[in-house]
Amino acid sequence: MDVIELLPRLHLLRFPVGQAYLWRDGGELTLVDAGPAGSGAPIAEAVTALGLHPRDVRRIVLTHFHEDHAGGAGEFAALSGAEVLAHRLDAPAVRGDVPGPPPVFEDWERPLHEQAAKLLPEGDFARPRQVTEVSDGDVLDVGGGAQVVHVPGHTHGSIALHLPEHGVLFTGDTVAASPVDGTVMPGVFNLDREQVLAACLRLAGLEADVACFGHGEPVTGRAARALRNAALGRSA
Repeated sequence: MDVIELLPRLHLLRFPVGQAYLWRDGGELTLVDAGPAGSGAPIAEAVTALGLHPRDVRRIVLTHFHEDHAGGAGEFAALSGAEVLAHRLDAPAVRGDVPGPPPVFEDWERPLHEQAAKLLPEGDFARPRQVTEVSDGDVLDVGGGAQVVHVPGHTHGSIALHLPEHGVLFTGDTVAASPVDGTVMPGVFNLDREQVLAACLRLAGLEADVACFGHGEPVTGRAARALRNAALGRSA
């Protein structure tokens, strides 16, 4: 797992599939997404390497229920005691109470999904013992007040997390950056692409400067413009 500093208070954790983020408020950490199954111990090692302790991670905010984002949440919560949060519509799938609905694939997405699936552990993942449900407009005690933004489309309960005081936006898989050329684009493997395009526009309207995606290189300047172009199908 690669650990990359994006800002003095923000680190990217990159897994074989997808990525998570660590945000620091003094001696307190927030983890946004948790990687696939097996990521609990590597995340703990990354936190330790940064001079902190896993118990300093107070919360894990999941942008949606997919295994490459939620698979490590139960493991790391057990190691750290962190609270796990997810939108009320995705929380039952995170807990394992119900199966999450599968994506509605476009034909060109199927081979991409098959390639990604080969890099993920087989079988189910350890479920968090408890999941705190959040909704659109909730404000979390992160970064001076982090706003939960409900952005359905990738999943019914997908969320973004906006830190307006710092101009930072965590988009989950609603938005991605191409692994080929870094072009910012709407996310793939969605339930409803039209909803995803509308969500991209909503996120662009937050006028964030930094956008952190579930897949692909983050944008660390003028992110709102890149999100707007992605929603409208334009090059940056």
